[in-house]
Amino acid sequence: MTAVAELMDYADVVERFDPVLGLEVHVELNTNTKMFCGCPNEFGGEPNTKVCPTCLGLPGALPAVNGKAVEGAIRIGLALNCEIAEWCRFARKNYFYPDMPKNFQTSQYDEPIAFNGYLDVTLDDGEVVRVEIERAHMEEDTGKSLHVGGATGRIHGAEHSLLDYNRAGVPLIEIVTKPIEGTGERAPEVARAYVSALRDLLRALDVSDVRMDQGSLRCDANVSLMAKDATEFGTRTETKNVNSLRSVERAVRYEMTRQAAILAEGGSIKQETRHFQEADGTTSSGRTKETAEDYRYFPEPDLVPIAPSREWVEELRGTLPEMPSERRKRIQQEWSLSDEALRDLLNVGAVDLVAATVEAGASPDDARGWWVNTLAQEANAREVELAELAITPAQVAEVIGLVTSGELTNKLAKEVVQGVLAGEGEPREVVEKRGLKVVSDDSALLAAIDEALAAQPDVADKIRGGKVAAAGAIVGAVMKATKGQADAKRVRELIIERVGS
Repeated sequence: MTAVAELMDYADVVERFDPVLGLEVHVELNTNTKMFCGCPNEFGGEPNTKVCPTCLGLPGALPAVNGKAVEGAIRIGLALNCEIAEWCRFARKNYFYPDMPKNFQTSQYDEPIAFNGYLDVTLDDGEVVRVEIERAHMEEDTGKSLHVGGATGRIHGAEHSLLDYNRAGVPLIEIVTKPIEGTGERAPEVARAYVSALRDLLRALDVSDVRMDQGSLRCDANVSLMAKDATEFGTRTETKNVNSLRSVERAVRYEMTRQAAILAEGGSIKQETRHFQEADGTTSSGRTKETAEDYRYFPEPDLVPIAPSREWVEELRGTLPEMPSERRKRIQQEWSLSDEALRDLLNVGAVDLVAATVEAGASPDDARGWWVNTLAQEANAREVELAELAITPAQVAEVIGLVTSGELTNKLAKEVVQGVLAGEGEPREVVEKRGLKVVSDDSALLAAIDEALAAQPDVADKIRGGKVAAAGAIVGAVMKATKGQADAKRVRELIIERVGS
């Protein structure tokens, strides 16, 4: 059994140490084919069916650069305010691992295609932090290992391993930050906000589906601590392949408390890769972290250098969409949102979802209400991101339309949403299957009202005596009799008319 790590209280950590972060985000591009061959770039499928001699690294197979991947890399660099190299080339990063069929990864080393950029990140309270970008470079993804047997699903303790090379060779852009200093106790929040902002930007560029659950966006979180009076960075650890925004924040926070406890006892931090454990929010030791020298980088002899012309770069700059930060400002003005209301949208990741719901026909207020309240609660309960819920903005707009038309009450609409989330079909299908339409036939409502009044004659007397608020008891009885499918406002009107006649 693995020993439980000693942890320092978080408040003590930030009082005694300054955290330094370095975030490396890998994004798979959504090109039709892989980075250096013509195999389809698609998620899933039967193992080892989307491979060829080139991505399997067989002798005599030669790579060719995917032009759309280069275009995507340049557009990402421009969106991150980077300089675009006038000349760059690929390199071989040499290391052995079973899911690397060539025993080297074709990447970029000292000559990345994009460098020296920044991304402004908005925190939950509206504070803006500028995260500087060191580089964004092109490379290829590895295959996937499935470790069978054992308790953890990792190689240690496994009975055997299976290899799927379908993902080997998929185009990757690795975006590396410069050291992020001065964030103090907000370091975990800054890490989450940065990955969230980067994901939004990449989605706006339409260069990737940025599905963290499928691995098309993955974050490696480097964390180190320096004593308050220190002048040099501490030794860092790298927590690999963190695959959700919440996990990025948890991983950084855990590493800060773990490292601080070791340093406080006079110990030293081992430079290593670590694995994040989703179940309990801890990290565990992986392997000793290599240095650049260990990878024995050298220029890739089978690929020519890339020299994008300035004209092409400027042409690609002209294809950039409205950036998420600019779009938020425009939306705030168009929807007349306060800063607080906009922050609420940002904090639950609902800006794009609400905008798409409005585009599908809903009013901004209704769309915002459903996503920020009802659906955000659903996402929290399921411990998923809001965008991962099994309901689309068009479906939410349809539900809102049914409420607006009077076919559903808000209560019934929530049941319809539950049905959609459960996979029961489109909103109208759920209404039919569950029999959730509002009872709008006045004769049926009057029958229920008469029955309720007969059962509570004293309430009828109070209403006749001018105590109109007493009608609430009859409304409640009618709603119960109709299983919540009556329009409460219409029921109240009919009660007043009935008692007064």
